[in-house]
Amino acid sequence: MVMQCCRLLQVFVLERKNMAFRISTSGLRNVIGYSALRQHIRVAQKIRRPLLRQIEESKNVCIPACHRFHTSVQCCQEAVKENDEGKTYEFQAETRMLLDIVAKSLYSEKEVFIRELISNASDAIEKARYLALQGKPLDSTEATMKIHITTDKYDKTLTIQDSGTGMTKEELVENLGTIARSGSKAFIKQLQEGGGGDPQNIIGQFGVGFYSAFMVAEKVEVYSKSRLPGSVGYCWSSDGCGRYTIEESTDVEPGTKIICHLKLSCREFADEQTVKGVIRKYSSFVGSPIEVNGEQANSIQPLWLMDPKEVSAEQHDEFYRYVSSSYDKPRFTLHYRTDAPIDLRCVLYIPEGKPGLFDLHQGAQGSVALYCRRVLIMNKAENVVPKWLRFLKGVVDSEDIPLNLSRELLQDSALIRKLRTVIQNRAIRFLYDKSRKEAESYSKFFGDYGIFIKEGILSSQEQVEKEEIAKLILYETSALPPTQKTTLPEYIGRMTADQRDIYYLAAPSRELAESSPYYESLKKRNVEVLFCYEPYDEVVFMQLRDFNSKKIVSVEKEMREDKDAVNFGDAESGLRKSEADELMNWMKSILTGRCWGVKATSRLESHPCVVTVEEMGAARHFVRTQFTQIPEETRYSLLQPQLEINPSHPIIIKLNSLRETNPRLGELLTKQLFSNAMVVAGLVEDPRTALSSINELLELALEKH
Repeated sequence: MVMQCCRLLQVFVLERKNMAFRISTSGLRNVIGYSALRQHIRVAQKIRRPLLRQIEESKNVCIPACHRFHTSVQCCQEAVKENDEGKTYEFQAETRMLLDIVAKSLYSEKEVFIRELISNASDAIEKARYLALQGKPLDSTEATMKIHITTDKYDKTLTIQDSGTGMTKEELVENLGTIARSGSKAFIKQLQEGGGGDPQNIIGQFGVGFYSAFMVAEKVEVYSKSRLPGSVGYCWSSDGCGRYTIEESTDVEPGTKIICHLKLSCREFADEQTVKGVIRKYSSFVGSPIEVNGEQANSIQPLWLMDPKEVSAEQHDEFYRYVSSSYDKPRFTLHYRTDAPIDLRCVLYIPEGKPGLFDLHQGAQGSVALYCRRVLIMNKAENVVPKWLRFLKGVVDSEDIPLNLSRELLQDSALIRKLRTVIQNRAIRFLYDKSRKEAESYSKFFGDYGIFIKEGILSSQEQVEKEEIAKLILYETSALPPTQKTTLPEYIGRMTADQRDIYYLAAPSRELAESSPYYESLKKRNVEVLFCYEPYDEVVFMQLRDFNSKKIVSVEKEMREDKDAVNFGDAESGLRKSEADELMNWMKSILTGRCWGVKATSRLESHPCVVTVEEMGAARHFVRTQFTQIPEETRYSLLQPQLEINPSHPIIIKLNSLRETNPRLGELLTKQLFSNAMVVAGLVEDPRTALSSINELLELALEKH
């Protein structure tokens, strides 16, 4: 009874299939045939449920829960075939669960199924090419080896066909009936064991890519015929509900054709432009030609796999515009290949234009794409390239990259760190060579992208790494004309034998730097000083601390640590020591709460006084970032500034006499000198506060005139 019911249902299904046909020239349905088909469907729907109930009660057949009517009917049909002809197969229970995971949870984007199917097709073609080179008898020539993709919006189908090795019935069962069995990986292992090498263009690793088709397809059909002589064609079919069928099929061309019957919610993948967009994103550099509806979709060569000497500037310009989606030209090009300490192929570009405001933001993503065996893994590989090198654009390809099952994420953090270090070191060496050989071009580059290099110093954790990056920074110096800049290695090369430290001075401009009171003594001794004009330069040097075993010291700190004895003069040439001591005590009493000490210095000539703090760079950074949140009386206690006076300066000599002849004028002058010194040191948030008592000072000073 059960067999009769199933055969009756099978008759309706087969008749339904025969009644529906397409007119080849226009694709329109035959109206009469289609009406008859609908009538048979209604009849089949009336008998479907009692038939299925009788089948389950009589034979206890497990029928998967499927969402569409034709798949439910197909399940009954498959049950008949299993009993009568033995052509229906079931996935094992664990395999069925894995299939459900692959189809629903493994991949983050549905569009990657096209990438996976193209990768499988490319592998099949590469296997055929390799076997042909080994002298194996095959039914093809390399000239016909392409990947053909056909889309059909009306039928909601996507067809991917290759002219590769094809599969026998046993291979269909092994490769498509066993999830996570990679035929490509087995092929490579076989070649290695036989001493045949490792084909570089084989992509597959995990054996799950094919099943990604079930993310978007309610049914998948695979027509395959092995290229070995005398092979027979087969049709593998499954709806992803736990069973698949394999049966002989005629008119199957050598190779493999996969037909994805798309779900209604995924019908966009039957659109030609959508498919081309996915190919351009993921599979532009697959070794085999890809045709979509007869038009080739991958025409750009993977330059990173070519010999750098064979790639022209025009090819790099075209490739740069492709990978960066821009219209300018690359400023610098780094084409790099290495096998040790890690397999790496990369083409990296530095854009000709300046970075935008969004690029400067630390949260901006990089523009280096990660490929593995020509297939895109990550469009913006943040973990592979250091954050400070995010201005680079291009491609990195490494076969050593450990991927997870979906080939979308990276796994081995130690290996990824090694890869990142290799890329960083090569980029640093490349840029340093440019700074020496193309100084003018590099200077323009640093003017545009120097902030990224300084960020690299600030973000690095290892001192060795900081010093490597520091080779790339440029600064003006007191030893060179304005606008001409120098690197730290060049600075060290000019140091005298008795100079132990690298000195820098922070100032808004060169004019203010050269007139700074802190620079006076070093200028007199002919010591070279780096001039830093950006506020964050001091933070960079504080983070760097040392370079090539030389300490990096600010000129203010050098002055504060000065222990040279002060030569006090006579009444005409300057204050005597006793007079200076009395004046310094008096000035300290006037500046109580603001100044933590007054002392004499021999480092000044043209300036009456300066202010020093323990860490001037850190103090200035503190003033810029935190002063508005702290009351004024607390600010000085945190900074603890020290006033250093020049006992030979006319103003200081006059001040000493004013403390007795005109104490009020002397008091105002002392406060003004301290305020002026704080402004010069960059320790005043708003310089206007230094003008509060200047009018009274001028009034008293002009009373006798």
